[in-house]
Amino acid sequence: MKQKTAIIGAGFSGLSAAAYLARAGNEVHVFEKHDQAGGRARQFRTPEDYVFDMGPSWYWMPDIIESFFADFGNQQTDFFELVSLNPQFEIIFSDLKMDVPESLVDLKNLFEEIESGAGKQLEKFMQSAKFKYEVGMQDFVNKPCHSWAEFIAPKIAKSALKLDLLTNFRSYVARYFKNEKLRTLMEFPVIFLGASPKNIPALYSLMNYGGYALGTHYPLGGFYQLVLAMKSVAEKQGAEFHFNQTIERINTQNGKVKSLTINGEDIEFDAVVASSDYHHTETLLDSEFRNYEESYWEKKTFAPSSLIFYLGINETIPNLKHHTLFFENDLDEHIDCIYGDKKWPEKPLFYVCCPSKTDDKVAPKGKENLFLLMPLAIGINDEEPIREKYLSEMLSRIEKHTGTSNLRSKIEYQKSYCASDFVADYNAYGGNAYGLANTLGQTAVLKPKIRNKKLKNLFYTGQLTVPGPGVPPSIISGKIVANEIIKIKN
Repeated sequence: MKQKTAIIGAGFSGLSAAAYLARAGNEVHVFEKHDQAGGRARQFRTPEDYVFDMGPSWYWMPDIIESFFADFGNQQTDFFELVSLNPQFEIIFSDLKMDVPESLVDLKNLFEEIESGAGKQLEKFMQSAKFKYEVGMQDFVNKPCHSWAEFIAPKIAKSALKLDLLTNFRSYVARYFKNEKLRTLMEFPVIFLGASPKNIPALYSLMNYGGYALGTHYPLGGFYQLVLAMKSVAEKQGAEFHFNQTIERINTQNGKVKSLTINGEDIEFDAVVASSDYHHTETLLDSEFRNYEESYWEKKTFAPSSLIFYLGINETIPNLKHHTLFFENDLDEHIDCIYGDKKWPEKPLFYVCCPSKTDDKVAPKGKENLFLLMPLAIGINDEEPIREKYLSEMLSRIEKHTGTSNLRSKIEYQKSYCASDFVADYNAYGGNAYGLANTLGQTAVLKPKIRNKKLKNLFYTGQLTVPGPGVPPSIISGKIVANEIIKIKN
């Protein structure tokens, strides 16, 4: 008889877990509160015919994504066309504009132009980063992290010193580069991990390799094509999806989950995987069955929230790349506002994605699709007037960079999204956008556990547990938890 398994949430980790569990013979039911799969990676189309990806826009570590498809006898090319971006992105400093080229050779030459000897140093940095990537993404992050004993495997133990787990990323980068702009460029990828570079282990230089060396890509049709592809894979294995379904309670009996209350109806399951926000999932349980008390979450370091704007512009914008980082101001000053003072930044940094530069399907002809993102502290007051204030600043800096004027008057579609929206749509703790920060004290075994300690058939997956935030780690997280359930079943 098939084990009837429920998965709460159809984000990347839920889609991944669904595919692996269904392939293993489970009767898999995925329950999603929204009307489509994807979680933070949902997509929407406006009446004006703009198509917006709501969340992820950086397609990095393509080998990890390809590995998921390969596990099911597929290739990424079976589902969508992937374009390699050149330049990967542009970064705007107060006195310099820097295109980051697709080729690592060209990037090495760029570094050399800015700082004598930096090209050779980049080569050394990337050699070390490649090693970390190969060990980290193949061995280190694929562990369920029940205990440190999992990391005694000869390959990992032998590599421990080379992984630089006890060195912070900022100090590590400073060993290689003196120029402040080059340091900022090298520190940028770990911002995705949700903490200051001085609090991120140097292990995560693997992000530099996964981005700069393996390239930045874009799926034609938008990032949502990856969601549709993974959903298709899961359905081919037999998983069933149920949309507009809200989980109201997790019901227990005799040390196990007995049923879920879904839209007012109790439905029994043999096992449950929560791809939903970990903290929120635990509030659906009676307090004695929760892994962690409220005080535990209050002490954790969460990745930032974000102020996002989805803008439809009724004309083309010159001199704007697919990805642009506006880093004219001090990185640490903005980071301190997120993790220190927890306030709106006075001199913000922000990011612009303009996918219509690459894809003519995401905006009407002669118009632009803009996605603006500014990292923020969690739990911040995000009322509409303050959102509008920062939109004006971001538009002003885009105008200055591109040589355009009065962009606000050219907006024919506008939608904002911020901390309170992350709470409303995803029950995200504090309105976090990326999950739990990958600080040293929140790495591997020190992350929230993937198994409930008191209910033997309840499991957790996603960006608040192992291996951490980001699309590839979430896909890996789903596979990890599926393997745990399969091992128990067998």
